Amino acid sequence: MTQVDFGPFVLGGNTFGWTSDTEESFAVLDAFVAAGGRMIDTADVYSAWVPGNEGGESETIIGQWLASRGNRDAVLIETKVFQYAKRPGLSAQNIRVAIDDSLRRLNTDYVDVYYAHRDDPDVPQEEYLAAFDELVRAGKVREFGVSEFEPKRIESAAAIIAENSLTPITVSQDHFSLLHRDPAGEKFALLEKLGIVEVPFWVLENGFLTGKYRPGATVASKRAESVEQLLADPANVSLLARLDAVAIEHRVSVPAVVLAWTRAQAPVAAPIASARIPSQLDALFESADLGLTPEELAFIAGESR
Repeated sequence: MTQVDFGPFVLGGNTFGWTSDTEESFAVLDAFVAAGGRMIDTADVYSAWVPGNEGGESETIIGQWLASRGNRDAVLIETKVFQYAKRPGLSAQNIRVAIDDSLRRLNTDYVDVYYAHRDDPDVPQEEYLAAFDELVRAGKVREFGVSEFEPKRIESAAAIIAENSLTPITVSQDHFSLLHRDPAGEKFALLEKLGIVEVPFWVLENGFLTGKYRPGATVASKRAESVEQLLADPANVSLLARLDAVAIEHRVSVPAVVLAWTRAQAPVAAPIASARIPSQLDALFESADLGLTPEELAFIAGESR
């Protein structure tokens, strides 16, 4: 079972070095901590998809911020290995090198959670599970997590861990949202059985579930094109209307309702959400004190109220 306090939500670091430059990223990080935020999520591959970037930019910005603020003990950091072109896969040797690269960029000697960013069918599970265990024993990693693993692979990993007394998997990251609820079946049931908490990503679906994208409205955003097809589905427009109704009833923002709904789904510990500028954090923190009734949770999900 995890010993990590994720807070009401985890700050996604995918925007750092992408939609937020260094100065904007520092401002977001400062505001996040000032408001009581704890966990910052990143990965070695962030943000290699941006023209001119090569990967490692997010970790580097976070590391520069940690060094300038001298506040490593005040925050929690989680990062990942597998997808970075310079450090691909989950071989034991790659994991050992990748963590040292990440620690150097992050200006720290440990991370609180280290994830296998994806499963690696080309590497025996025994090999990479032992490698993660080695990092925990060395003090470079506090806890070990997985991201987007198939349930059967989590189950087999848990069996190997138990047989060899290795560090257990304590956290799973998966794409889970009101628009993508697949993990809520078999996978979430398995996570609960094994005592693994869920920290879902893409809960706001590229901003679509913030409520700022509406039929007929034009939004100046790098993500606008990716949500156009979502607006073409009447079911998604109806979902926005239900979110509006609950937000109005509680006098909060739509993102606050979405995060509160997500956090209420077992075994979710906290959702991941990003902010390009500090003012966007207000709606995210608004979710911290928002409790939704079972009837409201069902209504938002499109069930009975």
